[in-house]
Formats: sequence, structure tokens, C-alpha cells
Amino acid sequence: MITTQNLQFSYNSKQNFSFPDLKCESGNTLLITGNSGKGKTTLLHLLGGLLTPTSGNIQIDDTEISKLSPSKLDAFRGKNIGMVLQKSYFVEALSVLDNVILASWLATGKKAKEKAIQLLTQLDLENQIHKLPAQLSIGQQQRVNIARALINNPKVILADEPTSSLDDDNAQIVADLLANLASKHKAALIIVTHDQRLKSKFTNAINL
Repeated sequence: MITTQNLQFSYNSKQNFSFPDLKCESGNTLLITGNSGKGKTTLLHLLGGLLTPTSGNIQIDDTEISKLSPSKLDAFRGKNIGMVLQKSYFVEALSVLDNVILASWLATGKKAKEKAIQLLTQLDLENQIHKLPAQLSIGQQQRVNIARALINNPKVILADEPTSSLDDDNAQIVADLLANLASKHKAALIIVTHDQRLKSKFTNAINL
């Protein structure tokens, strides 16, 4: 699970954020909503260890991530946190399959090819694995993002506006996949969104 206490962050003297305490158990989903400028993406980046809080605590299971050194935080993030960002950041020269395998190799030093194929098949992408990312639709790319986020059995999945660029059908598919896979893999799922379609789907929510 993931919990926070008294979390604060400052970009500068005029941009200060104080966030409500949150808790998300393994296998559950928490929605973080709020208008633009309220710090939704900043909070997600704090939870993922991409930013360091000015004060407060972020704990994933028994690990206080804000107290880890940069190198230990990088290693911890790779093994325990899966991130589904708005921008895909694929290696465009690599196939869909190799992009997912790369995420396992960077985190563990091992190439989890069989698991990558299994995840992509589960996400209905078995016929796309040898294509380049640019050859996929936006909805398919988002599902590859999900496979990449799950490849290392993370304890926490963080998704930043995962449905904002999708039509209604694909938004429903991605939301269901994220929730079902988080439950199956016993991961805490936190979704940052302003998408009204998700607000009606997930009742466990915090509004910034």
C-alpha cells in the first residue's frame, strides 16, 4: 500500500502546495481530481519519486521513499512503481514487445520476454507486438504503457490522465484494464484525472 502524511512541495515562493493525506491499499483504486493548477500531476510525481517533497512523508509498504538516496530511489522505483504517463516516451526504433522488455531489463537486469508477451496478450495486443509504437493507435499505445508499467510487478501503479485523449469506448477499456489488473496484481492504483467519465466510475476519490 501507499500512504502520505503532511505532504508539501514548493516550486518557488509563489507556488506552494499542501496535499491532503492519502492512503491506498493493495488491489484498490484511488482517484485524485481537481481543477488545473491544483497540483494533481505534481502530487503524482511526488508519489513516484520524480520530485522530492519540501516536507512530509511518502511510504510504500515499509519504505519511506523521500529518505532514499537518488540511486536507491531509482532502483526502488524501477522495481516497485509502475507509471502510466500522459506522454508515452517509447524508444521509437524498438518494437512494442522490445519496449516492454526494456522496462524489465532496466529495473532488474533481466529480460522478461515471456511475461511481456503474456501482458500484451492480456491487453489484446498480441497481433501488435512486432510493430513499432508509431504504427499503433493512441488507445493501443496507452495499453502498451500499461503493460510496461506492470512488467515488474509493481506495488504501486500511478496513472496521469490515462484516458484524456481517448474516445468513450477506449476510455472505458483502459479504466477497466487498469482497475482489474491492479486488483489481480495486488497493486495500489492511483489515477490523476479531470475526466468526468472516471469520476463516475471510481467512488474512492480525493479532490484537490
